Parts: sequence; C-alpha cells; structure tokens
Amino acid sequence: MPFRPKTVISILLILFLFSCKESVNDIIPFQQSPPADTTALHGTGQTTFMYGIPSDSFDLVNGMIKRNEMLSTILLRYGIKMEEIEMAVRNSASVFDVRKIRSGNNYTVFCRKDSIARAGYFVYEHDPTTCYVFSFSDSLNITPFRKEVKKVIRYASGTIETSLWDAMVLNGMHPVLVTGLSEIYAWSIDFFGLQKGDSFKVIYEEMSIDDKPLGVARIYGAAFTSYGTTIHAIPFIQDSSESYFDSQGNSLRKAFLKAPLQYSRVSSRFSASRLHPILRIRRPHHGVDYAAPVGTPVHAVGDGRVTQASYDSGSGRMVRIVHNSVYSTAYLHLSRFGAGIAPGVYVKQGDVIGYVGSSGLSTGPHLDFRFYMNGTPVDPLKVEAPPVEPVSPANLAAFEKTKTVVLSLLNTF
Repeated sequence: MPFRPKTVISILLILFLFSCKESVNDIIPFQQSPPADTTALHGTGQTTFMYGIPSDSFDLVNGMIKRNEMLSTILLRYGIKMEEIEMAVRNSASVFDVRKIRSGNNYTVFCRKDSIARAGYFVYEHDPTTCYVFSFSDSLNITPFRKEVKKVIRYASGTIETSLWDAMVLNGMHPVLVTGLSEIYAWSIDFFGLQKGDSFKVIYEEMSIDDKPLGVARIYGAAFTSYGTTIHAIPFIQDSSESYFDSQGNSLRKAFLKAPLQYSRVSSRFSASRLHPILRIRRPHHGVDYAAPVGTPVHAVGDGRVTQASYDSGSGRMVRIVHNSVYSTAYLHLSRFGAGIAPGVYVKQGDVIGYVGSSGLSTGPHLDFRFYMNGTPVDPLKVEAPPVEPVSPANLAAFEKTKTVVLSLLNTF
C-alpha cells in the first residue's frame, strides 16, 4: 500500500537532509523521460504519440524477433531498401549496435496509411526501459527512447508461515524485495532457520513502467523480528558509502554471511554422530548440508585466500578459504569451481567460488558447508561473526535523527 503522499514527502525530506551529504534531489536518482504514450491537442483534434511518434498517422504492426531472424529480413517486408537499412545503421553506429538485437524482444512497425504501406519507423524494445527508434522518413538514423519510470514509496509487512518468499508473494509484494531484505540482513538473520510467527516491516521505493512493477529502487528502512528479537535496518551514509545499521548504531554487515547460498533448505545439520547416507556408519558430520539444485551459485561467506580448489575423495570438488588467523571455511560436493578460483587467489565476500553439485560421496545435489575456528570445526549456524565499524562518534548525532524518523515511520503500520 502507498503512504499518504504529503506525509511521505515531508518525512523523507527530513530523513535525507539528516542522513545524506548529497542534495535532496537524490531521492529521485535519475531524470524521467517522456511517457511512451501521450495525447496532445492540435486545434480541434487530438494527436496520440507513441515513442515520440504521432501514431495516428500510421498503421501499427506488432511483432517479436524470432530466433536467427535478421533485422533486414523484417524491414524488407515493409518496403525498406537494403541500402537504406545500411545507411541508418552506419549513421547511428555510435548510438546502437544492431548486432545486440535479441530474439524474443518485441518490436513495432509504423506503416504509412497508403497503398504501399511502407515503414516510416521501426521501434525495437531493447529492455524494459529503453527502446530504439529506427527512422526511415526524412532522415535515416536510430535514436534511443527511454520510457517513463514512475516511482512510489510503499510500505509492507507480513508474518512468516513457511518462508519469507511465500509471505511476500502472499501479500502481493515484488519478488525483488525478498532479495533486498535478504542482502540487508544476510549477516544478522538466518533465513534458513525462520520459524512460523516471525515477522517483518519494510519501507521501500517501487519502480514501474506502463503501470507494470519493474523492481525496487531503494529500501528506506526495515524491521525484522525473529525468535522474539527485532533487528532494525536504518540506512545511513558514512565515509561516503550508504550502509544499514541497527538501532544501536552497529553495522548490519558482519565479517561473514550467515549462509553461502540463497533459496535452499538445510537438509542435514552439524552433528558429532550422524548415520552416513552412503557408508551406513555413524561418524561426525562437521558441517551443514544445504539442499539446492545443481548449478546454484555458492558464495564466499567472507574475504579470504583460497588454499584448496580440487577434487578431494569423498568430499568431491572442494574449495577451502582462510579468512584470517582464526577463521576458515570449506565448501564440498561442488559440480564445478567458480571462474578463476584456484589456490592462492584472494576472494571477496559474496564472490562466486563454485556451484552446487553432487560430486564425491553424495546421495543428491547439495552443499556441505564447513566452518573452522582455530582449526577446529564449529557449527556454522552458531557462529557469532564480529561486526564491521559502527557509526562513528562524529556521526552519532546525525544518525540519531535519522533513526528517529525511520523508527517513527515503521511504527505507523
């Protein structure tokens, strides 16, 4: 649901005046272009424009680029000569490379209303926001047309029944919001261990084109309650970089991610005595198994140096990473390694170091994730990762003002 506009605008202005060193105009980070469909008055009649073209003067033919279909193949059908196509492409080579036209994308042909029905314009929809207009009228060229991106501040809340994804879909929220929240709380909330009754609130900016939701531009604040504890996410700029902090001013970004992959489930936990599914004997299982489809990206949970990336007997394809003098991690049963992953390579938190597989002694696709402290295996689900820098003393006054606004907003619903 959207907030009342006047309330939202006034509160957000206060929020960003206190939290941003940039101008208030940063609330809308880019200019909006004219809409794809407009109507203008001319004398006693009306003219309808599409992509900046007076569409009333043409018959419109809509289509989709077929596999292996050439641009020239389409345009020749509508009376455009090969030399005209080549001239338009040559004149606008710096604007758009026609080799980037992709099958499955839509196009519109503006045909003249006469017996020849020759194309005056050809509009190719490159992505949700950008179209390219090929002109075959007075000039032969290609010009970009960017659709209007509308933004609206929304708020949402929900209670977990099965998963965060299901809770958001059930409440009609954009799926991208799931990714946004999981990234903000990746170091603080175990999304594989959510229980029924956990809840969340979030204030965010939603983008749309032609009244179709496009995604989430920004999250202005959130609160996530899990196992009776509420963790707030308050955006604040420090050292020229925006990050999220809890209500005490501690960064929500920790030294390690809570899990090395997204959207899976825990199929086996850390245990001192587990019945091995293949060997049928009891032995320690010093890791957590995450069941996930083959090919699911596996991410490094923290910065570090790769010490092993090889096939290791029953562990299958495995990557080991030393993070510092205390912590190291291992990723087992991979189907393949990430690009450039080899012993001696330094990786950053979130880098893809491999992909889920079923190599070695494995009954099905999963990741066996292991965590070591001073060389001793520990339960990855119980590791308390040290936080990064909190809000500095010099910024505390500004942060407190931002926090007051965000918490007030979250308490309104």
